[in-house]
Amino acid sequence: MSATAWIVLGFAVAVVLWAIAVYNRLVQLRNRIANAFGQIDVQLKRRYDLIPNLVEVAKGYLAHEAATLEAVIKARGQAVNAAGAARAAPASANALGALAAAEGALGGALGRLMVVAEAYPDLKADATMQSLSEELTSTENRLGFARQAYNDQALEFNDKAAQFPDLIVARLMGFPTVPMLESTRSEEERAAPQVRFSP
Repeated sequence: MSATAWIVLGFAVAVVLWAIAVYNRLVQLRNRIANAFGQIDVQLKRRYDLIPNLVEVAKGYLAHEAATLEAVIKARGQAVNAAGAARAAPASANALGALAAAEGALGGALGRLMVVAEAYPDLKADATMQSLSEELTSTENRLGFARQAYNDQALEFNDKAAQFPDLIVARLMGFPTVPMLESTRSEEERAAPQVRFSP
């Protein structure tokens, strides 16, 4: 074999080894995204498990607020279904969008329940209700951290898959861009609170 043939063969082997290394790194990053979504899923399940208990405690005090309680249960059911679809495809923009919409609706329904609960001092003072509210708040905080971890992994994957020359392997091997998770909080909830002192 001539020297030129050896050079060409060496170059081809180097390209193949490089492509294998890039492919393996993209697979590793994709698996980290699935793991990060798994952490979100754990916290969502915890939240979904707390909600029926919260509604059950509230039922005793909010007999004539049945529509509010039913709205929470319905929103929870939709969120559970959306979470199942997202669990099956944690990198799917459609599944994550549906989950974000369902979580937004559930957050709104829970918010309305808490506003109604404020009008009932006995319910606010109920030890079980206070405990469940604290657990729900703790779970929301954990969800926030889990979403951030997911977004960090998605960003790392997207950066790797979009940079030349790695994007060649990403496109040839079918690695799509992974969507970022948005907060399920509304713009109003994210706005800074207005503090006003009366004169």
